[in-house]
Amino acid sequence: MKPLRILLACIAGLALAFAAPVRAQEKITIAAAAELQITLDEIVVQFKKTYPLDSVAVTYGASDKLYNDIRQGAPFDMYFSANIMLARTLAASGFSGSGVKPYAIGRLVLWSTSRNASALTLQDLADPSIRTIALANPRQGPYGKIAEQALRATGLWEELEPKLVYADSVAQSALAVRSGQADVGLISWTLAIEQKLAAKGPYRLIDDKLHQPLKQGYMITQRAAGSALAHQFADFMDSPDARAVMVRHGFVLLGEKPGN
Repeated sequence: MKPLRILLACIAGLALAFAAPVRAQEKITIAAAAELQITLDEIVVQFKKTYPLDSVAVTYGASDKLYNDIRQGAPFDMYFSANIMLARTLAASGFSGSGVKPYAIGRLVLWSTSRNASALTLQDLADPSIRTIALANPRQGPYGKIAEQALRATGLWEELEPKLVYADSVAQSALAVRSGQADVGLISWTLAIEQKLAAKGPYRLIDDKLHQPLKQGYMITQRAAGSALAHQFADFMDSPDARAVMVRHGFVLLGEKPGN
């Protein structure tokens, strides 16, 4: 029996010697555009099936605000922006630990809880019965900027400006409509199809020829350039599982056309 015990001990020792090294538990914190909340939360759940011991925390907010936070030293390891130019500007200023990668193109919709938005046009917003229109502040929110572009392209901006109610983010503009503070909202398609909002009212896609394409992108920040977990999460965003979640939540992936 003794030789057998020695043999088994040798085999166990060899197994340990050739085993792959175990990576230490890691944590990353992501700064992400507010409209990504439900989508990215689901992607994180999918990701953690492969990396259950690691921690992925996400802070959501207006892309412009998160951009400024990163410039001022906020401890974020990744940045998902509803406006890819913000991420590219950070990268050009030395704040990136990776390239900037596009993840989708944002679409704008009309949405309301008090009327059938699917039958509305932008011109209908001039109707006196519509007293307030919510949108993200064009000076800081990407969706607010393309909403302004669409209204200017149709010659409605000056006429509708007295009705406009500005929110800090597209998610806040949706909340203004949902709570009754605004009659109609110009919000993201991704928010309009989420269960809680879709149950409150239909939406109408705005012609994307009326505004500049809203390309969205993400990057690893400089502080996380050496983080294996950050790079693994970035790679996961290209996986079929992550892409399926994005499409299901209304994101238009580059090279693909949206449904209706």
